[in-house]
This record gives sequence, structure tokens and C-alpha cells, in this order.
Amino acid sequence: MTFKTKLFSHVFVKSQRPSQNLIVVLHGRGDSYEGFSWLPAALQLDDVNYLMVNAPDPYYGGFSWYDLPPDQLPGIKRSSALLDRLFAELEEQGYRAADSVLFGFSQGCLMALEWGARSSLCLRGFVALSGYCYNEIKLADEFSATALQTKWLITHGTRDEVLPYKDTEKQIRYLQSKGFPAEFHSFPKSHTIDEVKELPLIRKWLRTVFDTPRQLP
Repeated sequence: MTFKTKLFSHVFVKSQRPSQNLIVVLHGRGDSYEGFSWLPAALQLDDVNYLMVNAPDPYYGGFSWYDLPPDQLPGIKRSSALLDRLFAELEEQGYRAADSVLFGFSQGCLMALEWGARSSLCLRGFVALSGYCYNEIKLADEFSATALQTKWLITHGTRDEVLPYKDTEKQIRYLQSKGFPAEFHSFPKSHTIDEVKELPLIRKWLRTVFDTPRQLP
């Protein structure tokens, strides 16, 4: 089985072993799905499919999910609506939310947080790397019941030159104080994914998440 959509330009990487497990990958500003072409081989999860999509807005040779500050909100809302439609199409084509993980880096991390923490869909989990949320106070007020019963892995680099670590840490700690079930890890890295320590953690976390039956609320 594969997947087709007209919502985003995309690439679908089939699992090596028959499976409906799925990771949907959201890239950062100015990047594209091609920037994550290495991910399936690096994660070594042979029973997982990958859907990597390009954000809707062209941005200096790549793509963007929303506009630069202070005009992020219209794009965040538009892209969130597109994710609603994407997951509806996935369900129609045989990929359940309960078998899926949303994986986002940088801008993709923000989309995972802003959309995922409000969504009523029962995803298997969320991986949110090197990003932030638009408004943590408003987000905490609008948590969905399912988001509070879903596994979240959030990481950030203490040497991030694009999005300061302390700002993101403050946001995540606030969300945690409001009941957000996030597992938060820091790494001595810049605005990237660390292959030595972070990637093995992500791989182990994903393996555990996919191997644990999803308890639907």
C-alpha cells in the first residue's frame, strides 16, 4: 500500500516489512522533504512507513509552514487545517492515526505542538525537535483530552543559534506544569539533529511507542 494526496508535494517511503505504522515528517523553514531523505535509513525501523511532505509556502528554494514573526499565526492556522485534511486522507487510505507518529523539526516542531496538542485524533505519538510553540499559555488552555494521553518526545539544543534553548525550555516546562505529558531532553547541539546521542534516543523511543498498543481514550 502507498499513499496519494494533492494537499502537499510529498514522498512516501514504504516499510521494508508489511505494516501500517507511519511517521509523518514535517521539515523546518527553507528546507523540504528532501532534507529528511536520510531519516528512514538512520532510524532503522523496518516496519514503519514514512510520509515526508513539503510545507505549502515557497521560501528561498525551500518551503515554509508559516510567515516570519510577527505574522506567524495566519500561516499556523492554515497549515493546521491542512494537517486536519491530511490525516483524514490518511485514514481514508488505511493509515490510522492510532498507528501514526507526527515528527517535526524547527517549524515542523511548532506545527506538531500547535496542531497536535489541540487535535482530537489519537495519534500514537509526537516527536518535536528544536522548535518552540507560538503561545504556550493559550496552548495550555486548549489542550485536547487525547493530547494529554499521548506520548510526546521533545528535544532542543543548548547551543541552538536559531532558537534559544532557554526560551524553549521555559515554554515546555510551563506546558508540563499544566499537565502536558512531554518527555523533554536537551543536547549540546546547534540547530540540527545530533546523530551520536539524540538519534539513538529517538530511535529507541519510537521503537517503544510502536511496540506498545495504543490505549484509546
